[in-house]
Amino acid sequence: MNTLKGLSKVFESAEEILFDDRSKIVIMSDCHRGDGTWADNFAKNQNFYFIALNDYYKKGYTYIELGDGDELWENKKFSDIFAMHKDAFWILSKFYQKNRLYFIYGNHDMVKKNPNFTQKHLYQYYDSHKKKEIPLFKNIKIHEGLILRHSITGDKIFLVHGHQVDPMNSVFWRISKFLVRYIWKPLESYGIKNPTSPAKNHEKKDDVDIKLSKWVKKNRHMLIAGHTHRPMFPEVGDIPYFNDGSCVHPRCITAIEIENATIKLVKWTIKTKLDGTMFIGKEILTGPKKLKDYFSIESYFDKKEKIKEVSDYF
Repeated sequence: MNTLKGLSKVFESAEEILFDDRSKIVIMSDCHRGDGTWADNFAKNQNFYFIALNDYYKKGYTYIELGDGDELWENKKFSDIFAMHKDAFWILSKFYQKNRLYFIYGNHDMVKKNPNFTQKHLYQYYDSHKKKEIPLFKNIKIHEGLILRHSITGDKIFLVHGHQVDPMNSVFWRISKFLVRYIWKPLESYGIKNPTSPAKNHEKKDDVDIKLSKWVKKNRHMLIAGHTHRPMFPEVGDIPYFNDGSCVHPRCITAIEIENATIKLVKWTIKTKLDGTMFIGKEILTGPKKLKDYFSIESYFDKKEKIKEVSDYF
C-alpha cells in the first residue's frame, strides 16, 4: 500500500493559490467542532478560536483550514454542530465573503468531499427567526489539498490534512468512523483513549510525521499538514515539513502564520496582565523564519528524517 504515491496524486491535482511577500495567511486544522456535549473537545477552546479569527479577519489574513474542522465521525448531524458553534461559522462566513477562506477536508470530515453534502449543509442555513434560508458558504469547494505558489519565484507549499499516509484513517476510514462513533466515543467518558487515533497515540504520530517527511524529501516541496495534533516547525536546513497542531489542545489553540515573507508557529491562550486581569492573547512559539531560506536550502534532502521535540511548545 503506497501511501506516498496517494499523497503525490493529491499534490498533482491540487488547485494553486497565488501568494507573494505581502500576503497574510493563517493556517489551522483539527478544530473538531462538535455538538456541545461532553464529547465536544472544541467547546472548551471556542473562545480562543473566535477571538483569534476575529483578529485575523480585521488584519486582512486569509484563513485556510487543513481538515477535521467539524467532528463528523462522532456526530451524525452537521446541523447540531452548526447550532452549537454559530459564532464560529459567522466569522468564517465573513472570511468567505471577502474571498479569504479555503477548506480542506480531513478524515473526520471526509463526507465534505461529497458535493451533495456540501451543497446541502454548507451553502446555506435555515434561520428560524427570519424563517428563510441564509447564505453561508454559497458554492464553496472543499479541497483534498491545495498549493500555495509564490507569484514571483514559483516556489510551492503543499497544504494537506495528512491522513493520506495513515491507512486506518484513509483507506479504511469507514471502519475507523464506525469504531469512533460507537465504541471509542462512549469509552472516552471513562478516560479510555482511542489507540487508532494519531492524536492520542505517540507511535502513530511518529509514523505519520516520518511518512510526510519522506514525501517532502522525495518530492522536494515544502509541506504543511495537520492530523497528528502535534505542532512541527523545522529549523532551516532540516526537512521542511510543518504541522499546525490543532484547536483542541488542553489550554490553547495553535496556528501557522505566513506574513511578510516569513513563517511562524503561534498559540492563542489565556494570558495575565500585571494587575491580575486575564485575557486571551497570542504568543509566538517559534519563528518568524524567512520562507526563502526553506525554499533555497537543498542540503535537507540528504538528511535523515528527524522528529522535532515539541513538548516545549506548551
